[in-house]
Amino acid sequence: MSNEPKVSIVIVNWKTPELLAVLLDSIAREDEEHESFELLVVDNNSQDGSVEMLKSRYPNVLLTENADNVGFSKACNQVIPQARGKYVLLLNPDTEITKNAVSTLADYLDAHADCGAVGPKVLNPDGTLQLACRRSFPSVKASFFRLTYLSKLFPKNKNFAEYNLTDRDPDEELKVDALSGSCMMVRKSIIDIIGLLDEHIFMFGEDIDWCWRIKEQGYSVVYTPASVIYHVHGASSRLRPVGATINLHKGMHVFYKKHLAKKYWAPFNILVYAAIWSRASLFILVNVMRGLFIRRRGLSASDSRMKDAPSLQPTGEVKVRVGNKSTHTK
Repeated sequence: MSNEPKVSIVIVNWKTPELLAVLLDSIAREDEEHESFELLVVDNNSQDGSVEMLKSRYPNVLLTENADNVGFSKACNQVIPQARGKYVLLLNPDTEITKNAVSTLADYLDAHADCGAVGPKVLNPDGTLQLACRRSFPSVKASFFRLTYLSKLFPKNKNFAEYNLTDRDPDEELKVDALSGSCMMVRKSIIDIIGLLDEHIFMFGEDIDWCWRIKEQGYSVVYTPASVIYHVHGASSRLRPVGATINLHKGMHVFYKKHLAKKYWAPFNILVYAAIWSRASLFILVNVMRGLFIRRRGLSASDSRMKDAPSLQPTGEVKVRVGNKSTHTK
């Protein structure tokens, strides 16, 4: 076994033991000898059997057990400094890698010295593209187009599609502003320069902030569809929808204040902050009403989460469950 793994995979888990096991099995199929990757898993006090499952089934995992849920950024920062790999891969526990997905990202960084971070094509369980895997940086104009739904009404219009790049082919390799923290590989040497994730962001937005700092150092950020993963979006956050909504909008607030507010006058910034938290209030109200409706129907959060979970076959074929139907893709 080599002394230095090529990729350090950082996974933060909170109450997703079933999906985490699926992910770790998919990683093991790519790295059968446990030589190329090291696995750094942080459990944020799940108290659901996750830790026991990891200890019994995955002895090669370097496990950190937290007494509290400290959030995504802080949990990652606990283990990134000790990562021995040339590259650090942030990977959500509700993801599943397809054949050679991690190796393909590492090979890309090997071949492109000017690239600081690279991310894969991220698919929903039904095979559709998760738009967050290739984005532009947030802007006032792009936010307006999203709030007014012009970006959804005219997804192929270059101006309206500025943020999620919906006018571009998902099978086209692109230099982008930001990737999704659900799966993003970064050079360890660059992390040593730009610093760790911003712990003012509990979760949501830390990936965009990191990409901003990477690009400030003159490195490119690249989306490559040659690598593909599946992501059950929000498997953890939907267990606490109100808290997740607050954290999402806090991430927006922190990013805007840190990187964009200096471009505008104070009165305008106040309006932006008011818009962010008004949106949060609306989403919280919707989530509360939705929660009441779901409880009346007798559905649990875990039921709705697990029915769409992808399942990767040992052959590299992906079986995706959507409701009671199954589809297959390579």
